[in-house]
Amino acid sequence: MSDTGSKPAHAVGQGVVQGAGHAIEHAVRLKDVCHRYGKVTALDHIDLEIPTGQTVGFIGPDGVGKSTALALISGARKVQDGLVETLGGSMADRGHRNDILPRIAYMPQGLGKNLYMDLTIRENLDFFGRLFGQGKRERNERIASLTKATGLAPFTERPAGKLSGGMKQKLGLCCALIHDPDILILDEPTTGVDPLSRRQFWQLIDAIRETRREMTVLVATAYMDEAARFDHLIAMNDGKILATGSADDILSRTGTDNLEAAFIALLPEEERSGHHELVIPPRTSHGDRPAIVAENLTQRFGDFTAVDNVSFRIEKGEIFGFLGSNGCGKTTTMKMLTGLLAATEGTAELFGKPVDGQDIELRRKVGYMSQAFSLYSELTVMQNLELHARLFHLSEDQIKPRIDALSERFGLGEYHDDLAERLPLGVRQRLSLAVAIIHDPEILILDEPTSGVDPVARDGFWELLVELSRKQGVTIFISTHFMNEAERCDRISLMHAGKVLISDTPDAITKGRGSDTLEEAFISYLVEASGEQETAPEPDPDQISGDDIQPDHWKPAKASIFSPRRLWAYSLRETMELIRDPIRLMFALIGTAILMPVFGYGITFDVENLTYAVLDRDQTPESRTYIENLSGSRYFREHEPLISNADLEARLLSGSISLAIEIPPGFGRDVGRGTSPEIGAFIDGTMPFRAETIHGYVEGIHQRYLSETARREDGSTTSSLPIQIETRYRYNQDFKSIYAMVPSVISLLLMFIPAVLMAVGVVREKELGSITNLYVTPVSKLEFLLGKQLPYIALGLINFVLMSAMALFWFEVPLRGNGLTLLLGATLFVISTTGLGLLISSFTSTQIAALFGTAIITMVPSVMFSGMMQPISSLEGAPAVLSTIIPTSHFMSISVGTFTKALGFAELYPELIKLAIFFPALSIISMLLLKKQEA
Repeated sequence: MSDTGSKPAHAVGQGVVQGAGHAIEHAVRLKDVCHRYGKVTALDHIDLEIPTGQTVGFIGPDGVGKSTALALISGARKVQDGLVETLGGSMADRGHRNDILPRIAYMPQGLGKNLYMDLTIRENLDFFGRLFGQGKRERNERIASLTKATGLAPFTERPAGKLSGGMKQKLGLCCALIHDPDILILDEPTTGVDPLSRRQFWQLIDAIRETRREMTVLVATAYMDEAARFDHLIAMNDGKILATGSADDILSRTGTDNLEAAFIALLPEEERSGHHELVIPPRTSHGDRPAIVAENLTQRFGDFTAVDNVSFRIEKGEIFGFLGSNGCGKTTTMKMLTGLLAATEGTAELFGKPVDGQDIELRRKVGYMSQAFSLYSELTVMQNLELHARLFHLSEDQIKPRIDALSERFGLGEYHDDLAERLPLGVRQRLSLAVAIIHDPEILILDEPTSGVDPVARDGFWELLVELSRKQGVTIFISTHFMNEAERCDRISLMHAGKVLISDTPDAITKGRGSDTLEEAFISYLVEASGEQETAPEPDPDQISGDDIQPDHWKPAKASIFSPRRLWAYSLRETMELIRDPIRLMFALIGTAILMPVFGYGITFDVENLTYAVLDRDQTPESRTYIENLSGSRYFREHEPLISNADLEARLLSGSISLAIEIPPGFGRDVGRGTSPEIGAFIDGTMPFRAETIHGYVEGIHQRYLSETARREDGSTTSSLPIQIETRYRYNQDFKSIYAMVPSVISLLLMFIPAVLMAVGVVREKELGSITNLYVTPVSKLEFLLGKQLPYIALGLINFVLMSAMALFWFEVPLRGNGLTLLLGATLFVISTTGLGLLISSFTSTQIAALFGTAIITMVPSVMFSGMMQPISSLEGAPAVLSTIIPTSHFMSISVGTFTKALGFAELYPELIKLAIFFPALSIISMLLLKKQEA
């Protein structure tokens, strides 16, 4: 083994990997590898060699480059600089990477990140088996073997989202192992998992390696206690490798007795200068009433009980630790104590007063530091401090001295002008603590404040906590996953499945169980509690045999250009997730039923039942006859007469009438003389199209009145014009816009809803992190895209049938053309619209961006340039070009043509051909834009 710089590459162990027809010296080799995220350097010229058959641990806090290195080795992330070789070839070579993906298993960081929470254990495993090309018999045998080995066999029909943290990680491991990989890569697989589940997890790994000695296991971990079990360790800090070797080698080299101390000793001098062993003085009893009292505290979310009858008392100035795995109820309990969440049952008191989220004075006594980074990342350190000082109503003369004092105390002065998001993790935590205590609270509630922080920064953080507790009497309620931190607390509570197992001093808990360490005592309590609950039993290594793990008829996973089985895997999985998400499915189906009448009735060009009123200043039989012509028209609806010009202005202004007619004095006299009478027509011109239509109606009625009056006067029945034009309407003799609008609305909604569902369905994988399965499995971009698209095509056609039925039976729009042509056009159109959703999802990364982007790209062009608002033939320039490159205009011609014009295939096949072109065009562009690796 060697320290940094002593060799050109850090060699870890010895071994040879057999490649395709030749021996490979190392399973993994990194040479001068650099990787950056913007201006942040994640890996800084690292060299590394890892042979086959070893378990290798990457140790160090968050942000030192462990996850980046593993992602590069697995092929999940694109190589920027340097050489990354896995299984004998460069990971920058697309061909090699595609060939070896079936031989790699990658389990990303995060609890159940590679799982699908709506699917059961069996369905998750079945999905991964299909991705690696396994037939039904082989999949079932592998699933039975793995679930038996992990103790998950009794729960195969349980959804992944309802599993405990430990069971999720076991399932994630099963999914990674289902294809017998040569390299197993685990990125912090036990973070947030209770000690019992952690022990079971590593026992399972050890048992599997007994049957697969040639399998190389690479693990990133923040837990120094579990790092000692690996064959070799790689200590990393600030993107560099500090040292490699076995745990004993590193301890011997640093002259320390534990890996955490060894890691500190390996750090550069400037980072560990001033660090000393943390000493916690005894707590002084204040003799006051308890700071926090919880009695039978319970919290339920529907049928799920997150916190179950929890009780404890915390004295003033005490450091009280809360231990338990993710999902056991720690954070929920903390939120109830701060008033952020009302308890379902039980009571919580702070300093003798019931917790009330509306009690501002009580909340000022509490400082809360959440598990997630909760500062304003777009603000500087100083701006965050000033903002929170004002939020807690510190006076102007208090703010500056308080910020100066905290900056000096927490070492924040040099970072005042830095954005919070760019701070090192340890500095972020110090800033979070400073913000939490800026108002000088009496109780400090900290939810996993040191997760991912390096040991030096963690000890510095605890020094601040000890000072607050011992010198200022601040009561500290802290949750943690680290046992060495738990041992620093005055008292701790062990929590599991919403219940407190015991509360006492760490020493009393350890001795009470007759254990050597606090972790062993915790495991003992968990085993006892698990015996009363429906959890996965501890795996038995004897259950795993070589015959069970790898029967002769099982086929190794192989790369291929295209696999219908992999495509079907994504399609089947997407369908099951869609069916099991009732809210999404309801909006996908009922959304059309809701929007169809809204658009069908709301978008109309019919101008009927126009409200009007008359100001009759003549009051003669002739003026009354003129008014009767208006009232007898189906286009007008009369309101009470006007009484003055002021009344006319007021009613037009209020919108109660759209038209005001003023008949001047002498109207009847002019009619009797045969002269042309004049009237005044005042039209509401707010909507120009509507106003122009009203003008035409009034002019037509006026001309008809004059013609009828002239005929009565002289008996003439012929027009005075030499030519008479007779207009006839074809296709829509009733001249109702609903016959055109309803088929147009079908086109509009089939453009919008399937595209949005498709775009959100893909981007959802990016947000949840399951997109990693695309990066590290043999599935191709085409298989992924088509597999995701098929369920939404089916859903779009269901929507089409539903809307067509509404058009026929609700709106009573007759289908005069060929129904099969309409169905064929709808199928091609839905394929195009879902393809557009895929295209948008390929370059967006959030569901909000995908939703807005799809809405803008689909709705605006579809309304304006599809022929819905104006004929396509009247468009010129860019609008004319746009109308030809959006699928809506082509399907609208088919929909309106079949419903209203009785058109069939012979007339509409050009539009069908144009729609058919969209699918390959959009698919090719989507594949070009979709990334098979993270940048």
